[in-house]
Amino acid sequence: MKNLLIALFTILAASLFAQTGHVLQGAGAVNFSMGGAGTALPIDVNGALQWNPASITAFDRTELALSVAYFTAAPEVFAKVVQPDGQGGTMTIQGTTEDEKGASPLPTLGAVFANPDSKFAFGISAFGISGFGVDYPATTDLPTPDNQNFDPNNSNPLLYPQNFGGFGHLNSNYQLMQLGLTGAYEITEGFSIGLAPTFNYSSLLIEPVPIAAPSEKGYPIGEKASALGIGAQAGLFFQLPAGINFGLAYKSTQFFQDFEIDGNYVDGSAAPTTNFNMDYPAIFTAGAAYTNENFDIAVDYRFINYEKTDGFEKTGWVIGENGFPTGAVAGFGWKDVNVIAAGVQLKMIDKLPIRLGYTYSSNPITEDNVFFSSAAPAVIKHAVQAGFSYMVNDNLGIHLAYHRGIGEDVTGQLMNPQFITAEDPLGKVPGSEITSKMHTDVLLLGVSYGFGK
Repeated sequence: MKNLLIALFTILAASLFAQTGHVLQGAGAVNFSMGGAGTALPIDVNGALQWNPASITAFDRTELALSVAYFTAAPEVFAKVVQPDGQGGTMTIQGTTEDEKGASPLPTLGAVFANPDSKFAFGISAFGISGFGVDYPATTDLPTPDNQNFDPNNSNPLLYPQNFGGFGHLNSNYQLMQLGLTGAYEITEGFSIGLAPTFNYSSLLIEPVPIAAPSEKGYPIGEKASALGIGAQAGLFFQLPAGINFGLAYKSTQFFQDFEIDGNYVDGSAAPTTNFNMDYPAIFTAGAAYTNENFDIAVDYRFINYEKTDGFEKTGWVIGENGFPTGAVAGFGWKDVNVIAAGVQLKMIDKLPIRLGYTYSSNPITEDNVFFSSAAPAVIKHAVQAGFSYMVNDNLGIHLAYHRGIGEDVTGQLMNPQFITAEDPLGKVPGSEITSKMHTDVLLLGVSYGFGK
């Protein structure tokens, strides 16, 4: 069964990499260009299937939609420590490191099966819905006696080799792909309900593995691990007179198996398997929309419940049975996220609708967990989108969208379990600093096809 699901996701969803760490702001070129607002405005298949399963009753024919995004992100991390200079004083060592991962594709595929003579509608979707990742090279300019050219202002202590107290090469890649099977029914004119069981495949690569207790050899270098998960989504969709729509939807926590992470230490010797559970958070979304022959307006609110999700709920260091920290990180410690998504579609030009969108997202990372989230820099706060479609004919549409995510700096302190006290259970390193920031760019190309008139 596991191999079958992996193969299905490979065929339908190809590859996914998303470095925001957040739940993705949209599904496909059309929905992305609306800022991700779509709970009450099902203007395309992918947006409807992603945000409100009940809204697919708005389609009166079978439609297929495919989008591919070219996703780039630019995370960077700054770290600073103050240490003795060997001459009775102190020396500040600091540096900024930029990510080297590069661009990745991000596909979405959805289909709705409907006809005007039936109150039922069905859908299937294969989306990459979440992810994070960085590739920070290890610092090579080290404060050693034989390094006569050492530059303390261009040396990132977070990424020092492990035998120097850093992480070394920090490389992470988390991918979550979701298959949804959606059914919806129009109970009365203008009121529909929908339900979608969801089946998930996730993979995690993290080097080194901070969720493992280090040995005298340091933290292990992890191999890629995978896990399967399951959940559900339900929604309500209201269409009122005069073009006013409302939508409500709830996506449950997606419950996953544990990742079983194998790996080796830096010296090449085998490390014990590390088990780590990381679920996907529950999401509540509510939306309102107004539509007429010239334009559509949609606004969504979403609440993402990280604080009650395994893998994100806990923070700090794991405490062993002896009452002392093991050196393993307990989890990301992310806060709940509030999202506002808004979009407008202008339809005054025949066959050429134009869309503008904006998305605001609160930041799950605080000064107390920025160190623990250095492998997952989820710091996109504002995003703007623009896009348009060209309707080749009544059945075929081509869609283009662009997204720019504007980052927010998050600053805290480096952590070390050796500095834990009753007053400071996180072990903040005195005089230290860590800052993560990033921005994102996404170019999306989509195509849709409707069968029949």
